[in-house]
Amino acid sequence: MNDALVCWKCGASLEALVLPLARLAECPACSADLHVCRMCEFYDTGSSGSCREPVADDVPEKERANFCGYFRPRPGAHDPGNEAEAEAARAQLEALFGDAPEPPGGGGSGGGPTKEELDKLFRGGH
Repeated sequence: MNDALVCWKCGASLEALVLPLARLAECPACSADLHVCRMCEFYDTGSSGSCREPVADDVPEKERANFCGYFRPRPGAHDPGNEAEAEAARAQLEALFGDAPEPPGGGGSGGGPTKEELDKLFRGGH
């Protein structure tokens, strides 16, 4: 097991951060909240409410900053398996929307969204 404190979302090292982590602490690499259930040593998807701490209040959003007083950062919290699933989903979307050739005129005949509009929607562009 890796004893280094890393971001639960991107795996970046958090050794430069001061412990205990502040409630609004963010990863310096990806800006993910760090005082979250996914980063806690009590986080366990096999337990009721995904938490092994028996008296902790239920926190519905496991990836958002919370006020849990039982929070303890878990070394090695990054799970690269989640990235593989996300990448597979992106590849499926790309296969559905990204590889289709643009019809003449660019917008298509059905009045639906263009590839650029879909890219903005799915990639968060403006």
